[in-house]
Amino acid sequence: MTTPADLRDVRDPELPGRLLTLERDELVPLLRSRADADFALPVAACPGWTVRDVLAHCSSALIRVVERRFEKGVFSPECNDRDIAERADWSNARVVDELERGMTEAGPVIARSDGRLDAVALGEWVHAGDVRVTFGEPGAYAGRGLPEALALLGTITRARGHLPLHADLDDLDEPLKLGEASGERPPGRFIGDGPTLLRLYAGRPLDGAAAYELAGVEAAELNIFGD
Repeated sequence: MTTPADLRDVRDPELPGRLLTLERDELVPLLRSRADADFALPVAACPGWTVRDVLAHCSSALIRVVERRFEKGVFSPECNDRDIAERADWSNARVVDELERGMTEAGPVIARSDGRLDAVALGEWVHAGDVRVTFGEPGAYAGRGLPEALALLGTITRARGHLPLHADLDDLDEPLKLGEASGERPPGRFIGDGPTLLRLYAGRPLDGAAAYELAGVEAAELNIFGD
């Protein structure tokens, strides 16, 4: 088991970039190994989107970060749909190329931000898990980046003043504290593994997830990405 060095309250500006780099090195080779037909598979976690749509959304979001294009309504559902539509005539290989560039170049830009872009990196990692689920790959929301994803989840939930929760994880040697203790309610408690915890916070289906215990909070309250 591994305890990430980033389980402290101070934001580590390099953490999002590390997560993106780790995920790039695992996801991009997987995508390049798949047949074109696999890119047309529907993604259960993102109703109405195919694998290609998810990847086009991910690549466009990262390139927006790289190029600092944050017009009004950026990252809204309407904006996401437009970004996907703009790539409709691209080859799958071109979409993957753009995704690789974004995962390589966005980290330094996020590091120089005030933390509001940190969730972009975590969202990319979650979407990579969505694609792995679609492909039937094992360890969809795990892999080498799991410690960094958990640490980033802690950073984001604290920065947003999310409800407090103490997680005793099979994957870490020390408890992970999430959210911000306000005194208004006692911290919730989670016992289980990291991938299941991340699925809960990302609002992902728990089909096939390991058994877990959750007390003092409802699962729906944990979702940080909305419906």
